Amino acid sequence: MNRDKIAELYKKYNLDKEDIFKHPHYLIITRSGIDKVQAIEGIKITYEVIKCETNFCVVKAKSENLETFGSAIKGASFKDGNTNSWYVMEMAEKRAMSRLVLKVCGFYELGVFGEDESEDFKRK
Repeated sequence: MNRDKIAELYKKYNLDKEDIFKHPHYLIITRSGIDKVQAIEGIKITYEVIKCETNFCVVKAKSENLETFGSAIKGASFKDGNTNSWYVMEMAEKRAMSRLVLKVCGFYELGVFGEDESEDFKRK
């Protein structure tokens, strides 16, 4: 993890202590932090539903020159799925959006993830 580069991005996007926190293995940006980054960069995102079923959804998020995916599967436990929410489409969209914004802005290459990407990434 390049602390100098992360500090530079932190300043560039006006992130504060509410927008970022440490996970035992990663640095995590909250939904509000992702929204700040997207607004400052003016990232326009379009979405394509790849698959949507009652308990499972995959969404593709695209910007001008990048695309990525987000998925969600409802499970009784996290052994069976990656969300306990019935809002699988919304979860897949949030995950795709987080990944796209972080990839476009260089956070992903530094090992920084969005809190929406995994239930394990929620602030304790």
